[in-house]
Amino acid sequence: MLRHLAPLLLLPLLLVSCVTEIEFANDPQGNFEALWKIMDEHYCFFTEKGVDWDDVHSRYQAQPNAGMTDSQLFEVLSNMLAELKDGHVNLYTSFDTGRYWSFHENYPSNYSDTLVNRYLGTDYRLTNGLRYRILDDNTGYIRCTTFERALGGGNLDNILLFLAPCRGLIIDLRQNGGGMLTAAEELAARFTNEKRLVGYMRHKTGRGHTDFSAMEEQWLKPSRGMRWQKPVVVLTNRSVFSAANEFVKYMKCCPKAIILGDQTGGGAGLPFSSELPNGWSVRFSACPMYDREGRSTEDGIAPDEAVTQTMFDFLRGRDTLIEQARRLISNH
Repeated sequence: MLRHLAPLLLLPLLLVSCVTEIEFANDPQGNFEALWKIMDEHYCFFTEKGVDWDDVHSRYQAQPNAGMTDSQLFEVLSNMLAELKDGHVNLYTSFDTGRYWSFHENYPSNYSDTLVNRYLGTDYRLTNGLRYRILDDNTGYIRCTTFERALGGGNLDNILLFLAPCRGLIIDLRQNGGGMLTAAEELAARFTNEKRLVGYMRHKTGRGHTDFSAMEEQWLKPSRGMRWQKPVVVLTNRSVFSAANEFVKYMKCCPKAIILGDQTGGGAGLPFSSELPNGWSVRFSACPMYDREGRSTEDGIAPDEAVTQTMFDFLRGRDTLIEQARRLISNH
């Protein structure tokens, strides 16, 4: 049975139009048709990605058959979903997860744990997943690898108070795959002193591929806690995705922030989930988001300054992005 769509618990509750339940057989063909129908009626980026979903149906509909194993069906369905080239589209089973990661796998990582650990050392401070310290040139450094949990206002106050003597701050966002939008907002709110328009969002209003609400404004409000008043450089790479991609979008609107590194990975559609007749679940992008100019950020956000890790620096034990960020702060 095709069930009502349910938003992921880690994301804000969003209203969607009522969905009439449709019966599909619990066999390979029925599960294929159920999955295709879910995506056809509720996925939000068909037009933007230029995907002819009817053509995809025509090319894949003959592949499911009654004699195939679960693994074979999983491969067919995962391949069909991969046509969307969307990192927010996943098929979940008890034995594997269908995924599309080429948005970062086909690019240099511009990141090395070995190098970052050289800068952090072993005496860094650790608060709710954030690792931070003052580097030897009096630059503050925060390593932020996820937004999967609330950061906590008191925690952020203490971190910024500790780093307050620094001449500037580096937020290393590389490899951050996202999490809660509220956590991304919570951190970004420490870098603005006034309410700022940071982007827009739309919701599906019908089953057609272009049935969307009008643009709804997204505003970033300044935190009531301690706020940073000095230069801040945000380091990015292609693995910065989803809520982390949104954080970069917010920081683009903050006056003292510079985005440095590689284009982010994107992931600008809030994901929802649904279930197939056999109990497998599918996650997909349902609500598109845009920057303050109304441009989609699904394919990522370009940095203010593009910087790539060089082999010369790597062999010397230097992180090219961190070093360039330090120079920018020094010259500010």
